Amino acid sequence: MAKITKSSNNCAGLVKHFEGLFLKAYLCPANVWTIGYGTTVYPDGTKVKEGDTCNEEQAIEYLRNDLAYFEAMVDAYTRDDVSQQQFDAMVSFCYNLGAKNLKDSTLLKVINANPTNYPEIQTQWLRWNKANGTALKGLTRRRNAEFYYYQNGILKFDF
Repeated sequence: MAKITKSSNNCAGLVKHFEGLFLKAYLCPANVWTIGYGTTVYPDGTKVKEGDTCNEEQAIEYLRNDLAYFEAMVDAYTRDDVSQQQFDAMVSFCYNLGAKNLKDSTLLKVINANPTNYPEIQTQWLRWNKANGTALKGLTRRRNAEFYYYQNGILKFDF
C-alpha cells in the first residue's frame, strides 16, 4: 500500500458537513473566532476576528490551506500504512480539535500500535466530544461520523 499524505474529497465533505459555511466570523462553542468552513487562522497567519467576512470562494481557499496543514501533521504523527479513509478521518479530527490534541492523545497511541483495533480506537475517538468540559450533541455526532468513516470508508451523517 502506498503511503497516504493527502486527504480525499470525502475528507473535505466530512469537514464541510460538520463545520458548515459561515461567511461572517462567529464565536464557536470553544469561544474562538471562526469563519468559512471552520477556519480560525487565515493562510497569512492572521487570526480570524470579530467582524471579518469572506465569500464562498475564499472559504474554500481557507479550507484547502487548513487541510494541507492538518494533512502534514497527520502524516508526521501516524504510521505509514494507514488507509485513505483512516487518514481522512484523522485529518477531520485534527481540523476540528487541533493537531496537538491528536499528537498528545491516547487515541494516536492506539492507532499507531494497531490502526485496526477498532473497539479501542472507537472508545478513544468518542471521548473527544466536549467543548469547555461539556459534551455537545454536534461533537458527538461528528466523532461518530468520523469513526464510522475511519472504520468503514463510508460517509454517514445520521448519528
